[in-house]
Amino acid sequence: MKVDRLKVEGGKSGEAPASGPYAPASHRGNHVLVTGGAGFIGSHLVERLLADGKRVVVIDDCSTGSLDNLSGVRSHPRLTLIVSPVSQCKRLPDLVARAESIYHLAAVVGVQLVTQSSLRALQTNLRETECLLELAARQGVPFLLTSSSEVYGRSRKAAFAETDDLVIGPPNLARWSYACSKLADEFLALAYAREHGLPVVIARLFNTVGPRQTGRYGMVLPRFIGAARAGRPLRVFGTGRQTRCFCWIGDAVEALVQLQTSPTARGQVFNVGGTEEISIGALARLVMRTLRSQSRLEFVPYARACGPGFEDMRRRRPVVSKLARTVGFRPRTRLREIIRRTAEAHLS
Repeated sequence: MKVDRLKVEGGKSGEAPASGPYAPASHRGNHVLVTGGAGFIGSHLVERLLADGKRVVVIDDCSTGSLDNLSGVRSHPRLTLIVSPVSQCKRLPDLVARAESIYHLAAVVGVQLVTQSSLRALQTNLRETECLLELAARQGVPFLLTSSSEVYGRSRKAAFAETDDLVIGPPNLARWSYACSKLADEFLALAYAREHGLPVVIARLFNTVGPRQTGRYGMVLPRFIGAARAGRPLRVFGTGRQTRCFCWIGDAVEALVQLQTSPTARGQVFNVGGTEEISIGALARLVMRTLRSQSRLEFVPYARACGPGFEDMRRRRPVVSKLARTVGFRPRTRLREIIRRTAEAHLS
């Protein structure tokens, strides 16, 4: 793995060449640019792209990601890693100009982290996306933006489709800052698509899980697996009756790759997630059964776990028929298998 000799880069996106006419969408380059490529999802995507024969450049400031996530491809001759915030990467204009395509995954993630530092979430998620879109539009580089199911907000629908109204909570509750930042990213990306012809695809990810995901920022499945393995109580926030759908990392990466390479997906938003719905309390019990753990459940009020005023969504189930119609793929790994594979990786 080649690490840029300037391990931590400085500078501003304003170092881009003087603006000119926007390039046509027929742009072709010699590498794939992945921001956030040292993160949980990003590292799996990088491995997949390298396996497909691509030359990959990763930009990641490693604030929530880790270089350890890329240890399996450390010596790969087609991987270049730059440790830097996207907006401060001095080489960014050239890297974008020579990119075949861009996967933009860099973002502040995790409900606990966002709640504790909403300013960081807003500034990072907006600033990095804006500078990258501006440069991509100059060259017409195909751009995939990973968004989040959080943008559906506090909607009470049984399942969410891409054309549904989005119901965001009030700004005095910090928990909504992440949803607002990702939604603003979506609006910005689609504006570039409409006004400058930028080939954009948006993927709204629903609870992607698997090896390398950390429970450090509140991610529920690795928390449960770690506790069950150690014989500690599995801490369930709230009543545990809130439901979620979980998507295996391999399925999510496959969807991202197929969306990026599908011309018919351009200019559209797609849900990417599993549809096997389960309550968080039932998930904890399934983890204990699958791992044959003697742990117990511990129910923790949201106010104590996440701070005062926190509200969680009752359901979060995606409609994925649009993804299936467009690229002929839908996530299909069953939840029990997801737990087993993730737990096995947790031991390695």
